[in-house]
Amino acid sequence: MQKSYRILAPFYNGVVDIPTRAARQRSLSQLGDVHGMKILLCGVGTGLDIPYLPTGASYTGIDFIPQMLKRAKRRVTTQDITLHLGDVMQLPYPDQCFDVVIMHLILTVVPFPQRALDEANRVLTSHGELLIFDKFLKPGQFAPVRRLVSPLTAQFATQTNVVFEELSQPGLTVVSDTPALALGWFRLMLLRKENAFDK
Repeated sequence: MQKSYRILAPFYNGVVDIPTRAARQRSLSQLGDVHGMKILLCGVGTGLDIPYLPTGASYTGIDFIPQMLKRAKRRVTTQDITLHLGDVMQLPYPDQCFDVVIMHLILTVVPFPQRALDEANRVLTSHGELLIFDKFLKPGQFAPVRRLVSPLTAQFATQTNVVFEELSQPGLTVVSDTPALALGWFRLMLLRKENAFDK
């Protein structure tokens, strides 16, 4: 996976940016007033989201491909953003240290989506929010081609058979879930972390 994304890095923007730009902007528009917040971008990649981040927050971006981060750094201008090399399935941050975690097109890329979701949940503060933009099969959806090719595509780019509802989400409540692209295969999701005593 690392090798393939090192090769894809120079072409990533051209392939991903325009088709997903409007959906990513819609997702980030949910941030609202971020003044004083700490926000994590899991799988920041080449930094396609950076130009659309509202000012006022302290941002941290993490990715495990140095070539991707190198390109992301070119997008950092006046934003308060720090970029780290690291694995979203094993985040190098303490518990409950981010008010918002953004996961755009990363849960279906990593080999173990559950680990990445667990880590996002771990570093999220109580009542913090998780923004997700990705492609997920619906529970029970037939989708034979997507299921058939997923073992192959997962070796060099992305999984195509992930069902979000099959991932454990302790303490995370789905606030909104709307279709974004490809007839609803891509979805925009907003989740909020709640304490047990809040329910």
